[in-house]
Amino acid sequence: MELGSILEFLENKTILVTGATGYLAKIFVEKILRVQPNVKKFYLILRAADDKSARERLRDEVIAKDLFKVLREKHGASLHSFISEKVTPVPGDVSFEDLGVKDSSQNDEMCREVDVVLNFAATTNFDERYDVALGINTLGALNVLNFAKKCVKIKMLVHVSTAYVCGEEAGLLPEQPCRMGVAKKANDKIDVNFEKKLVQETLNELKLKDVPDREITSAMKDFGLERARLFGWPNTYVFTKALGEMLLGNFKDNLPLLIIRPTMIASTYKEPFPGWIEGVRTIDSLIAGYGKGRVTCFISGPRAVLDVIPADMVVNAITVAMVARAKQHSEIIYHLGSSLRNPLKLLDLRDFSFSYFGEHPWINKDGEPVKVSRVTILSSMSKFYTYMAIRFLLPLKALQLFNTISCHIYQDLYTGLDRKAKLVMRLAELYKPYVFFNGIFDDINSERLRIASKENCLEANVFDFDPMNIDWEDYMINVHIPGLVKYVM
Repeated sequence: MELGSILEFLENKTILVTGATGYLAKIFVEKILRVQPNVKKFYLILRAADDKSARERLRDEVIAKDLFKVLREKHGASLHSFISEKVTPVPGDVSFEDLGVKDSSQNDEMCREVDVVLNFAATTNFDERYDVALGINTLGALNVLNFAKKCVKIKMLVHVSTAYVCGEEAGLLPEQPCRMGVAKKANDKIDVNFEKKLVQETLNELKLKDVPDREITSAMKDFGLERARLFGWPNTYVFTKALGEMLLGNFKDNLPLLIIRPTMIASTYKEPFPGWIEGVRTIDSLIAGYGKGRVTCFISGPRAVLDVIPADMVVNAITVAMVARAKQHSEIIYHLGSSLRNPLKLLDLRDFSFSYFGEHPWINKDGEPVKVSRVTILSSMSKFYTYMAIRFLLPLKALQLFNTISCHIYQDLYTGLDRKAKLVMRLAELYKPYVFFNGIFDDINSERLRIASKENCLEANVFDFDPMNIDWEDYMINVHIPGLVKYVM
């Protein structure tokens, strides 16, 4: 891999970004505008009714964020003109052909000008409606690919997926593609067209029965989980992302394709400043719930490792990979995580959280500090069910539950809980595959990229993505948790 100058590669390039209001996409756009102001143009695909709405979303959901404060300080009063020159918001939707761009002249302009397409668009809810997840994560990926093929100057398509397309596999997990139609369960075959047809038939049936919208949403969420688990994936999100990868690999033809698979993405490590985060990421529901005194136990295997990677490292890796593979007409997959080279243990996360909130307690709505203690670690789901029974049900009911066989505990317990406790149970079921996850993500392609970057990249220090550089105690206590408190909690 010959890297040379990344900034030189980016100069005068036109880049199309989907999912532009998402967490990673914003960080990518900010990074490039900050380090290479001579990039020619960004086209940002935004779900919006018209140009005016797209501009408003760009202003309110991207540029106005604290993430852009370094750029604001750098450009001052000229930031607006700089953004107007470099960034074009485009109303569209990856669920539709041509990315849902209705303006044919805009469409033609992008096809003439775009050098690189980055697909960040995704719905990341584990139990998303099946029709929505299939439309964005699976068919949306194919729509982006088909659009990229129309771009006459295209250098490559970068598709951001997730490392957890592996399902619940254990051991060392290689950077290998999802093979078309191959399920995780033996002998099962997946037909995306059939899934699409099945979704439409199910929706039509529900509407014919005049089912209320809320119940349709609930039914489609359950349907997604049912189809995912039928084929061997734990949830709708990773299942539909795997299907998206299959379509890309099968239909890419000669288009250079990068598939980026991050693990659990956390707050920024260094750039544009440490600790910026938006929304509750995977592990943050635990940390935030613990800090507010609502989470008193963690469910975890005895040697559980959390595979966490800071968001700016993911963006740096994407940028370096984009430059390194620009002249290679092939598909390559990069795992971006830490479990192989610098694992974070759940027990350590517990201690770091206790250390932070013990010294900086959360102040509740009554103005009182929330006192925390080290949480209980529950090493199995049956122990969790027992814990929930003791905490939320009458003692007599709990004693009755102890006398039932374990396979009946969940259903009996669930029916006796209030709404909030039921939500906790549902979340526990959704997160179960990850708290007991026994896989380690091999990152040989990413490691080769890191080596090449250090050996022959002129700006290797500007695009660092080595997880070995992370001191987890310092990062969690002084960067990530304070960022979570400031920007999310």
